[in-house]
Amino acid sequence: MEGIDSMGYDTATPVQEQVMIPILQGKDIIASAQTGTGKTAAFLLPLMNKIVTEPHDEHLINAMIIVPTRELAVQIAQSMEGLSYFTSVSSIAVYGGGDGTSFTTEKKALSSGVDVVICTPGRMIAHLNMGYVKMQALRYLVLDEADRMLDMGFHDDIMKIISFLPKKRQNLLFSATMPMKMREMARKILHNPLEINIAISKPPEQIVQEAFVVYESQKIPLVKDVLRRKDFQSVIVFCSKKQNVKQLSNELKRANFSIEEIHSDLDQVKREQVLLDFRNKKLKILVATDILSRGIDIEDIDLVINYDVPNDGEDYIHRIGRTARASSEGTAYTFITEKEQQKFAQIEALLGHPVTKARVPEQF
Repeated sequence: MEGIDSMGYDTATPVQEQVMIPILQGKDIIASAQTGTGKTAAFLLPLMNKIVTEPHDEHLINAMIIVPTRELAVQIAQSMEGLSYFTSVSSIAVYGGGDGTSFTTEKKALSSGVDVVICTPGRMIAHLNMGYVKMQALRYLVLDEADRMLDMGFHDDIMKIISFLPKKRQNLLFSATMPMKMREMARKILHNPLEINIAISKPPEQIVQEAFVVYESQKIPLVKDVLRRKDFQSVIVFCSKKQNVKQLSNELKRANFSIEEIHSDLDQVKREQVLLDFRNKKLKILVATDILSRGIDIEDIDLVINYDVPNDGEDYIHRIGRTARASSEGTAYTFITEKEQQKFAQIEALLGHPVTKARVPEQF
């Protein structure tokens, strides 16, 4: 409770209200919940409570949380650190992309025991193949953003990891969408699960959504124009391609905006520093690839710009869902080129209404 209090939580979100008690009761759960609904605390708190109150061997691994990206692993580990600060629950994030020392640190924790392991599939398999990971007492398995893991081709890796785990365990699966292949995987992993649906993914009502129909050459001038209209404190610009991120961030730096870029070419240390600066408001604008659209928990973003139309409606909702988190207001602009109009029409169909089209200033 001290950890919860120090992190500023006072009201449970709908997903927290619905899943915490069944988890405490030991039920398997399949929950569809989009990012920004508070699902991380919804599974961390009951797991921590079980570890604190039930006898367990601290020289073995008690819980494993599998996630699609290292960013999400780091973020969950940070939440865990805050929530568990006043308890003896230990945790480690296990993910690729670091240097050799991080692998050694992970190996030490996995072989000597840690309460909660938060991991990406590939890195976990690298450790499991070496034979020192102490899985025999594992009691809790969480798959977070399971649909994303399937989209990224991790099905076989996940099933391989599960083959190392004890058969008797509690399983929690969280996913924004529930496609058929997800249900098939759930049937193999979960035992008589309770199904919880936290509404269909729809962006929060308080997000102001507008779209600009543009030519490719108008995009950069328009971004600059939008950013100058108002003193935005916190902005994320999403691009579909790395080269767009690099080109746009160069242009914005040249125009003296407070901006950094984030994409898979940056090493892990640099990415984490950029995110920290953005979270701490040292940096106003982040230009990012889709790697950031799910799972990065940064509150109070004033504006999201979709520099390119996202690939599908779910991605659109995840991207614009970075703004208006909890109950604050936010704005989301999307730039649509002629080639992307069909794609955006499909997004509008998912939303159930057209997005207001704003006028492109004549000088562009």
